Amino acid sequence: MSSPTPPSVAPAPAVPNPTSGPRPIDIALLISVFVVAACGLLYELAAGALASYVLGDSVLQFSTIIGTYLFAMGLGSWLSRYFERQLPAHFLRIELLVALIGGALPATLFLANAYAPGAFRFLLYGMVLVVGTLVGLEIPLVMRILKRNVVLKDLVSQVLTFDYLGALAVSLAFPLLLVPHLGLIRTGLLFGLMNAAVALWAVWLFRHELRRLQAHLFACLMVVGLLLAGLAGAEQITSLAEDKFYQDRIIFTTATPYQRIVVTQGRYGHRLYLNGNLQFSESDEYRYHEALVHPAMAAHGAPKRVAVLGGGDGMAVREILKYPSVESVTLVELDPAMTRIFSENPTLAKLNGNALQNPKVTIVNTDAFGWLQQGTDLFDVIVVDFPDPTNFSIGKLYTNSFYALLDKRLAASGYAVVQTTSPLVARQSFWTVVQTIESVGLSTAPYHAHVPSFGEWGYVIASRRPWRLPDALPPGLRFLSPPSLPLLFDFPLDMARVPADVNRLSNQALVHSYEREWGKVVAH
Repeated sequence: MSSPTPPSVAPAPAVPNPTSGPRPIDIALLISVFVVAACGLLYELAAGALASYVLGDSVLQFSTIIGTYLFAMGLGSWLSRYFERQLPAHFLRIELLVALIGGALPATLFLANAYAPGAFRFLLYGMVLVVGTLVGLEIPLVMRILKRNVVLKDLVSQVLTFDYLGALAVSLAFPLLLVPHLGLIRTGLLFGLMNAAVALWAVWLFRHELRRLQAHLFACLMVVGLLLAGLAGAEQITSLAEDKFYQDRIIFTTATPYQRIVVTQGRYGHRLYLNGNLQFSESDEYRYHEALVHPAMAAHGAPKRVAVLGGGDGMAVREILKYPSVESVTLVELDPAMTRIFSENPTLAKLNGNALQNPKVTIVNTDAFGWLQQGTDLFDVIVVDFPDPTNFSIGKLYTNSFYALLDKRLAASGYAVVQTTSPLVARQSFWTVVQTIESVGLSTAPYHAHVPSFGEWGYVIASRRPWRLPDALPPGLRFLSPPSLPLLFDFPLDMARVPADVNRLSNQALVHSYEREWGKVVAH
């Protein structure tokens, strides 16, 4: 009698061997995780930087971009459950899409801002959503591929370790190396190539699993070719976008860790733009800088020690050096690129009369807030020439904390003068600055001047003693004269003082009112 046939038994599922060392393919995938994480964060940072350049208020822009991107990553992670078969092929296709869309993100947004500004915000958040969703798909797929050979606890720790290391690397490199040396467009395309390289790597790693190997290889080479073509033409793309945006011929442009500097030349002479915002026009900058400097300098009588905070273009320094009594000028400018180009570029140095090369001038490239905190030297006149408070990092330089530090660095008989946006367009913001200066115990003398490039522009003199009308001004001025000077301190009804809050570090009320008031002008 034959023995009974044993029942059929299903084969046990393969269990990763925890004692076996990592295979080369697993190491390659973990390196891919590092690259994927670095590229994903780079696209997020590039979108945030571009949004702050174009839309202002960097805190708001980075906050909304990060929130949108993280939401999209969560959506991508959730969608990954629907990818069940041919995981390497899906991973490869997603990498190529990220490479194309993410790599082209800065260039696309630059061009949109120049040629279709109304679509910029929609395109910005649309691309962030798409890239975030694709990046959210990548990591779960890699983990499921690695799960074949790595136990769960090791899988999670290894993937997350490489993911966080990639994010750390790019977060340091983005502001310190990539943007200053490559610019946003080249940086985006370079990291797109890195994503494409991961896709090529995946083709080789999974060549035995991919059903349409030649088609995948062709797609990879096509994407690499497009990105290389973009990289080769990055300068032309930048010129195409900026020439349209700035209208005039661009003669100098550079990106620094702090801002994008563009100098143009056209019918109104040279113009300086920082992050797309006009800082001066050669045709009428003398009006702005004479009004900024001379009411305080001339009222002092014989200023010897002068400080300029901001004003890295050297125009304010040029006006200060018209006083023979001046023995030293300390220029505190955060961005060394600004003082360097306006010192060394012959065309730009000519605009400030080579003032930054004067032996009386000392240039300090540091944050003005910290410089005030750390120093003890007193000054007869301090000229504060910062950009308008378009974001919180600049807004801190208009707070009561900043003005309290400014007060400590003024000599007993000294004057400080602050450029203070337009009292006509941004009336609430202008008087907020006045109220904030007065809140630290300083007397104020607000005034305004008409600068055609900007319209009515405002200034505030701050001191411990009341400001007095000077008897004389330096010779050779083109705008101010003793008879016309009192007119600057007269405010018509539509610019007269209104109630305003004190701008504090804790509330940054000025940034909000500035955005609201200037936003109405842009909207119209």
